[in-house]
Amino acid sequence: MTDGAGRLTVFLDRDGVINRRRPDHVKSWDEFEFLPGSLEALAQLRSIEARVIVITNQASVGRGLIGQEDLARLHNRMTEIVRDRGGLIEGIYACPHLPEARCACRKPGTELFRRASSELGVELNDSFMIGDSPTDVMAAKAAGCRPVFITDETSEQLAEGCLVARDLREAVQLIVTETARAGAMSC
Repeated sequence: MTDGAGRLTVFLDRDGVINRRRPDHVKSWDEFEFLPGSLEALAQLRSIEARVIVITNQASVGRGLIGQEDLARLHNRMTEIVRDRGGLIEGIYACPHLPEARCACRKPGTELFRRASSELGVELNDSFMIGDSPTDVMAAKAAGCRPVFITDETSEQLAEGCLVARDLREAVQLIVTETARAGAMSC
C-alpha cells in the first residue's frame, strides 16, 4: 500500500504506541518514555522509505495540564530523538480538545487524517494506521486506512480487516509482510 508518490504511508497514534501511556497523561518531557522497540521500529519504517505521520488525541491540553507550546516542544524533542535513532516523523497532528467537545479532529473523527492527506499529499486508502485503542481502529476505518491494533490481550477479538500486534515493532513487521504480499499479487 503506497501513497500517490509510490511510498508507503503509516499513521501512528502516540501514547501507547510510541511512548508509554500514563493514566494521568504525559504532561512534560520528564514523563515521556519511549516504549521498548519503538525507536527501532520507527528506524525500520524509514529504512523501507515509509512516510510516518502521528495522529494523536491530546485532551491534556484541553484540561489545562499542558499548554500548546509545551506540547509542541515535547513533540519536537520526540522527533529529534527519533531522527537521531534513524527514524523520521514527517508530521504530527494533535487534537487538543476534550472528549465531550465531540469535535471532528478527535479520533474517532477523521479531520486530522484529512488535513494530513491534503497538506502532505497522502492517499488515505493506501495507508495504514497503528493504534492501541478502539477509537484508533474506528478512525482508521472511517478515514479509509487499514488499521493495525496494538494490544496485549490474549483473547484477540479481531475487528474485520484489522491486523493485531503486541507492539509497534510487531506492527511494522505485519505491515512489511502485508505490503510485500500485496506487491507480489499485483505483478
